[in-house]
Amino acid sequence: GSPRHASPGDQAPTVRVKGTIVKVDGSALTLKTADGEAKLTLTGNAQVVAVVKASMADIKENTFLGSAAMPQPDGTQKALEVHIFPEAMRGTGEGHRPYAPVANSTMTNGTAAGATVTGVDGAAIKVKYKDGEKTIVVPANTPIVRYEIGTAGDLKPGTAFTVLAATKK
Repeated sequence: GSPRHASPGDQAPTVRVKGTIVKVDGSALTLKTADGEAKLTLTGNAQVVAVVKASMADIKENTFLGSAAMPQPDGTQKALEVHIFPEAMRGTGEGHRPYAPVANSTMTNGTAAGATVTGVDGAAIKVKYKDGEKTIVVPANTPIVRYEIGTAGDLKPGTAFTVLAATKK
């Protein structure tokens, strides 16, 4: 990735943690990860978000969404996956940029504008963001998920999770 410049108020670098919850003790979680066991303490402002399977039917005009995609010769983006954000997360990562985890791919986060158009290659969604807009073509087998705001009460043993930004202690 490109170097990240520290700005005032920047915290320690964060890490992504994936795994399954083994034990919950108040705000302290014991997790089973690929590397073994990890301990995680939830901060008071930790946001718990559930990931639920969704479909094109969940994408309406004004839905805020994100899509990892491959740029196509005609200028459209062919979706690799689509994430639908709840209203409380509107604006998250808004814009269009390279998507590091997949070579040559992009990430577009923005608002669905107008009706979804079904074409030969899949459904096409026009996604507007502050600097422009992209047409995202969503082939029939593309994974589509919806984020739902949860609570710490949703964190139970056996629940799979991903922490996007954990600070190492």
